[in-house]
Amino acid sequence: MIENAVKQSDVIIIATPPTAILEIIEKMGDVSGKVIIDATNSIGKNPEPYQTVYHVLSDKTDAEIVKCFNTTGFENMLNPIYNGEAIDMFMAGESEEAKAIALQLSTDAGFGSCIDFGKSDKVELLEKFALSWINLAIMQGHGRNLAFKVVRR
Repeated sequence: MIENAVKQSDVIIIATPPTAILEIIEKMGDVSGKVIIDATNSIGKNPEPYQTVYHVLSDKTDAEIVKCFNTTGFENMLNPIYNGEAIDMFMAGESEEAKAIALQLSTDAGFGSCIDFGKSDKVELLEKFALSWINLAIMQGHGRNLAFKVVRR
């Protein structure tokens, strides 16, 4: 089932527990030239011996990979508008092609922008940023209707 879906897709979004990634890669089959958006967060458990799913995908596939859609909760994915203003999404990775697609998908989904955190060395930082949202929304009890917006002067 997974391999068939991958064959029919140009873009694949992975949002699973990090420890499942090696099994998922086997089931996907050939992903050469496809864009994979890593929306996972390695919080608590890493896909050993790697730090993140992004790094597993980079090592084990020939896909164009970007980390994106991992920094907020499902409520903000459903509705990224707060008081008439669109919140921001964030991404990181090496592939400019994958980043362009993540930008397009995030703005199509209603996010105000998709801010580029940088290359693959910023993927772990982006996961820590996701943990910041989790900390505020869940652990600190501020609620899940909370989001990030970069403002400039």
